[in-house]
Amino acid sequence: MDDKQYKGTTTVGIICNNGVVFATERRATMGTFIASRDAQKIYKLTDNIAMTIAGSVGDGQRLARILQVEAKLFELRRHGPMSINALSMLLSNILAETKYMPFYVQVLIGGVDKSGPRIYSLDPLGGRIEEVKFSSTGSGSPIAYGVLEDRYKPDISVEQGVELAAKALESAMKRDSASGNGMQFAVITHEKFEIFEREVSKQVCNS
Repeated sequence: MDDKQYKGTTTVGIICNNGVVFATERRATMGTFIASRDAQKIYKLTDNIAMTIAGSVGDGQRLARILQVEAKLFELRRHGPMSINALSMLLSNILAETKYMPFYVQVLIGGVDKSGPRIYSLDPLGGRIEEVKFSSTGSGSPIAYGVLEDRYKPDISVEQGVELAAKALESAMKRDSASGNGMQFAVITHEKFEIFEREVSKQVCNS
């Protein structure tokens, strides 16, 4: 991967009992240089589906635009929303078709539809896995996974999921230099789609 590309890093996705939670930090890097402290890594694809990116910000933005258009066209033609499974499969096919000139991204895509809360993780070559608990991508993900494995509970609410995702991101920020500069969350339930931000704790800022 070219170090001149803007790169996004740690993302987290959590399956909750009444929805899903996505969380990302806001730093984008170019090699060892902090290129942005306000990078967008969560994208709203439909009224009930979101996507996170780790890797090339430009590639992630392009994929988000493609999926937003395809989902809208599907809704107009079929008179109904595209399912999470179908949209993630479409993304898998797009990534597989470009494997010789790949999109340099790791993606989490998910939300809530008639089948319930769902999250899929995808690699740059189109590999797709349905996550039944949680997932994390990017350079800080090994650290985030430690927190997720230790504290996740099957009956977790979205409110608890936000707090768990925040703890996972803060742990990643303490040890991964490519992760930092605030946090952004997306909460998706049957009733709402909400994106909001949160500052990191002083302990993390000073570490």
